[in-house]
Amino acid sequence: MFKLNLEKAEAPEIKLPTSTRSQKKQENSRKTSTYASLTTLNPLYAEYIMRNAGLDEAQAGIQITGRNINILRCADDTTLMAESKEELKSLLNVKEESEKAGLKLNIQKTKIVASSPITSWQIDGETMEIVTGFISLGCKMTPNGDCSHEIKRCLLLGRKAMTNLDSRVMTLPRKVHIVKAIVFPVLMYGYESWIIKKAKCQRIDAFELWCWRRLLRVPWTSRRSNQSILKEISSKYSLEGLMLKLKLPYFGHLTWTADSLEK
Repeated sequence: MFKLNLEKAEAPEIKLPTSTRSQKKQENSRKTSTYASLTTLNPLYAEYIMRNAGLDEAQAGIQITGRNINILRCADDTTLMAESKEELKSLLNVKEESEKAGLKLNIQKTKIVASSPITSWQIDGETMEIVTGFISLGCKMTPNGDCSHEIKRCLLLGRKAMTNLDSRVMTLPRKVHIVKAIVFPVLMYGYESWIIKKAKCQRIDAFELWCWRRLLRVPWTSRRSNQSILKEISSKYSLEGLMLKLKLPYFGHLTWTADSLEK
């Protein structure tokens, strides 16, 4: 996989006419709308570049459920995928098309992840960084597709979010709602694609009980059972059970989508 980062060679300069003090609010609103329009056009701008690069018709890529996929893109972050080093080089005509449109390849932010060892990679005489994984759209991408590292990372992020909840003023029911609405989604981001094994299920259960014990201010030295903690919280579903329950609608959505899964 090859993560590209395209940036504008020159930031656009927008000049608005000066106005009187009474028109200051209207001027600020117009300026905000102008920048918002530029942000909205960025995906269309990138789509134009990718089509000119001919990636939709390219044979290079990886096969997933009978479909050839060679690019994942969102705003200015682009991920190219191929099965060999030669195929990946053929996809780099994106760089030339981007330069024609006024964009440049940011070498410092461009990463390479390979399932087979790659000693070095250069573009225009500059050496690219080869990493064991990178964050794309909030999820960690690894060469072998193992999600254990992603689950571990999300557990750490969930713990960090939980430590910020230390108010003594709110009532217990409100704290429980906040944990379910803010802390748990940090852990559950992208969980639909996880393959959760028994060991990871135990870690998720341990994280949930750690959150409830911290919420109730029960020290680890206290001789309280997990059942008593869950009874005091009065939660209908465990975190693991909630994740498995929400996985089913997502799987059904993929199943009913045309050409999504091999029949």
